[in-house]
Amino acid sequence: MALSGYALALAEAGWLTLQLALASLLAGLVLAVTFAGGEMSRYKFIAWPTTILVTVLRGLPELLVVLFIFFGSTQVLFILTGDFVEVSPFLSGVTALSLIFAAYAAQTLRGALKAVPNGQREAASALGISKSWAFFRIVLPQTVRHALPGLTNQWLILLKDTALVSLIGVTDLLKQAQLTVAATHESFTWYASAALIYLVITLLTQRAIKILDSKFTTQEFGQGAPV
Repeated sequence: MALSGYALALAEAGWLTLQLALASLLAGLVLAVTFAGGEMSRYKFIAWPTTILVTVLRGLPELLVVLFIFFGSTQVLFILTGDFVEVSPFLSGVTALSLIFAAYAAQTLRGALKAVPNGQREAASALGISKSWAFFRIVLPQTVRHALPGLTNQWLILLKDTALVSLIGVTDLLKQAQLTVAATHESFTWYASAALIYLVITLLTQRAIKILDSKFTTQEFGQGAPV
C-alpha cells in the first residue's frame, strides 16, 4: 500500500472513531437522563435498581465492560431467542461506551438539576406555568449550563475510551495506526499522526462546546428566568 493509501486508511479510521464517539455520546446522554431520573425517583423499586446498575458500571474497569457487552450480548440473545445472533463489534462498542458514559454523566446531571434553585420552579408554578413547560424553558437551560463543564470532561474521556473497541475487532484510529506501524515499521510517524487526529477532533469539539455554552449563557440571562 502506498504512503497515501496508509494516510487515507488512517483518516477513514479517524472518521469511524468520531462516529463511534458521537453515537456513544447521543445514546449515553439518553441513558444518563434515564439513570439520573431513576436515581432521583421517589419510588424505591426504581431508585434502588438504577443506583445498583450505575454503581456496578462505575466500579468495573471500562475494558471489562466492553468485553462483557461484546461476548455477553450474543449469549443473552441466544438464551432469549434460541438462535445464534451475532452482534456487530461496532454496535457492541457503542453500547458499552454509552453505558460507561451514562454512569458518570448521570451524576453530573443530578448535581446540575439540584443546582437549579427550587424557587425557579415555585415561581413558575405561581405564574400558572405548567411543570413541563417550566422544565424545558426554565430549568433545562440552567441545568445544561451547570452540567456542561462536567459533560465536556466526560466527552473527552469517552473519545479516548474509543481505543478500547480495537480489542473487539473495530478498526478504529488506534487499531489502524497499529496495523500501519506493523506494515511500515515507522512507529513514530503513524502513532504521531493518530495523536494529531485525536487532538484535532478534541479541539474542534471543544470549540463546538464553547459555542453551545455561550448560547445557553445568553439564553439564560436574556430570557430572565423568574425568581
